[in-house]
Amino acid sequence: MKQADRSHLTGGIIMAKYRKLSRTSSQRKALLRNQVTNLLYKGRIVTTEAKAKEAAKIAEGLIALAIRERNNFDEVSVQAKVAVKDADGKRKKEVVDGKKVTVYETIEKKIRKDQPSRLHARRQMLKVLYPITEVGAKKRETRKADLVAKLFDEIGPKYDGRSGGYTRIIKIGQRKGDGAMEVVLELV
Repeated sequence: MKQADRSHLTGGIIMAKYRKLSRTSSQRKALLRNQVTNLLYKGRIVTTEAKAKEAAKIAEGLIALAIRERNNFDEVSVQAKVAVKDADGKRKKEVVDGKKVTVYETIEKKIRKDQPSRLHARRQMLKVLYPITEVGAKKRETRKADLVAKLFDEIGPKYDGRSGGYTRIIKIGQRKGDGAMEVVLELV
């Protein structure tokens, strides 16, 4: 069926499946990725109504994926070599054959090993979410936030018994500059 042949199904108008938001596809994708990332990281964002509706669709899909795959892992014990540290938090060193060598100890750790479907879900989420760097007071306190782990460990269990409707849009009025309807998009 050609595009012209399907026009009778929609009353002569070819309907789009998503809002274009007056942007090119790469700009639109970047904007929505940024908004979804901030929504999941902070819990709420302020944006226009059209952008909020598009971002909510993407966020709801990610949350549904997190709920479906949240318990799909195996606990595995592994041996790990860890550097021994002194009271100041610096690595202990000892002299071996005239060279300073770091001292290591072997410990047993329990880690979560994703099953294939959860690994696939993790990669699908990483395709959408931007990496977030949490900045501390000092340079060494700066670290990367793991939003995928937050989706699996916090957000997924929170909405476990719920079948959809993980976000809420609250209208807050028109923007002064251009009169666009501003809304708050938040996780329920």
